[in-house]
Amino acid sequence: MGTAALGRGVKRSRPGVEVVCRDGSLVYRQGITDGATDAIQVSDRLQLWQGLSKRVGDAAAAHRSCLPAAVPDPEAASLPPSQAEPSDQADTRACCHAKILFEAVHAVTDTGISLHAAAHQLGLNRRTVGTYARAATWQECVCRTRSRRPSSLDPYLEYLRQRWEAGEHSATVLHKEIVAKGYRGHYQRVKMAIAPLRRGLPIDTPRERPPWPRQVARWISTAPSRRGLHATEALRRLLECCPELEQTHDLVRQFAAVLDSREATLLTHWLEQIATSRLPALVSLANAIRDDQPAVVQAITTRSTRATTKAASPT
Repeated sequence: MGTAALGRGVKRSRPGVEVVCRDGSLVYRQGITDGATDAIQVSDRLQLWQGLSKRVGDAAAAHRSCLPAAVPDPEAASLPPSQAEPSDQADTRACCHAKILFEAVHAVTDTGISLHAAAHQLGLNRRTVGTYARAATWQECVCRTRSRRPSSLDPYLEYLRQRWEAGEHSATVLHKEIVAKGYRGHYQRVKMAIAPLRRGLPIDTPRERPPWPRQVARWISTAPSRRGLHATEALRRLLECCPELEQTHDLVRQFAAVLDSREATLLTHWLEQIATSRLPALVSLANAIRDDQPAVVQAITTRSTRATTKAASPT
């Protein structure tokens, strides 16, 4: 179907149409212009936001080397024991963690009980107990990457540790607190997670993987009030390390403010900022918006673009 025929089709199926909501496709734009010259063309706000989110993903991919910064400092030391001074090594949080676990595990397993019984007694993961039981020194454990799989509770473990140190030792209360922060798991998992703390042992935590670019794009595109605890903390660490992604985040939040405020005058300033941002992914989006600016302005100022008439898909 040609562009003119597309526009005439809109006219015939909806005579007297005054407003057409569309995406940024040149086919839609030209077809409606040719066949429904009097209709006001409005960009679909959802399509605009999805286009921006895609470009944010491109920006995150361009700075892939920064993404590991979103992960908390690993508890495992980066150097083997032979390359680090024992006095310095023993002072790190990771080494204190390893020493405490090593001594606690061997105090139990050296009596001859099974790993399963030792894990139950200590409130630790069985694999963790096995790792420390097989090690001859605690230094061996520092250089190992933990093998257990991450769980939905992992983003909240640091919060649980802090609340425990602040004096809150009720699993029921702690479960309610992290549920309010977005946790959807069962109370029993929280009870098991804090069991080592009752014995003076550290919480058993896995080593986290860096996020994918699409995940970072989702974090940045989500309103701050709707981000979970894990996304909020991970994004904060990442933006502190990567000025380009921090700038991308600021520009995305500014565009969200433009859409929410319905102030089209703010769009010009936003486009000017992107032009000087040196962010290729967003610059290409800004150029596309400039080419279709009248429809984008209508999307910003029109009360509901989703309720207006949409052009039929070309066949």
